[in-house]
Amino acid sequence: MGDLNNALIIVNTYKEESRRLGATIKEYLESLGKHGDIFLYNGFGEENPFHDYDFVITLGGDGTVLFAARGCAPLGIPIFPINFGTFGFIASVQKPDWQRELDRFFAGKQIIAERSMIKAALVRGNASRYNQTGLNDIVISAKNAARTISFDITYDNIPLGEFKADGIIIATATGSTAYSASAGGPIIDPDLDALVLTLMNAFSLSSRPIVLSPLGEIGITILPSRTSEVTITVDGQIPVNLHVGDTIKIRRTNDRARLVGCTSEKFYYALRSKLNWSGGPSFA
Repeated sequence: MGDLNNALIIVNTYKEESRRLGATIKEYLESLGKHGDIFLYNGFGEENPFHDYDFVITLGGDGTVLFAARGCAPLGIPIFPINFGTFGFIASVQKPDWQRELDRFFAGKQIIAERSMIKAALVRGNASRYNQTGLNDIVISAKNAARTISFDITYDNIPLGEFKADGIIIATATGSTAYSASAGGPIIDPDLDALVLTLMNAFSLSSRPIVLSPLGEIGITILPSRTSEVTITVDGQIPVNLHVGDTIKIRRTNDRARLVGCTSEKFYYALRSKLNWSGGPSFA
């Protein structure tokens, strides 16, 4: 795995407990002869402070991990995600366990899960105007609620049809438990490499989510509709405005997010505990 001596500790500025634990972890790393720098993250940002670090520790919810993944994946830097959020499908290291799990990471005893990233490229005319990478999902929607937009969808240049909906979500398997699930999309085991296409409040009841191979490219072209205010958002970051005629090309990247301790056991535990799965009725 290489040396693990230089860490960046990402602290969520909205959580005071995150600041305190960040300082504690920095002291612990120094007691081991390692170095840790604190980076303050407010939920939005395009900074890339990850160069020259061996690993990254995130202290927040899944959104903090998504920020780290966008910067760390191209560099191959592992992320140690301590959960400060509510769901924690990605940030799976629980706060009381951080020191024990960190020691196991240093000892080479932690599983490092590799997760696919997806990229959205906006083509306007003959020029590429926007490129953004995400771990969870890409959302194209009307800027205002209760507004229907029209778009054409292709997969590897094969027409899937023209649709009217409040929007569309393209999610990775990792992101299938997020916005896509709330819109009725399937939950995908993150060990399965797939893309999930889910329409939001589709005009037609026959429209259903579809799971696609990550080897192909999804194309979405914005068609004229009653609203001219359409946006694209990657991993919940700041929206970018789209115009009629714009085409968004979405595909898997070659980069992988490396998440420490994100095991199948923890994923299914999160499903049971966070979604209140209880199985069938008891007849005893």
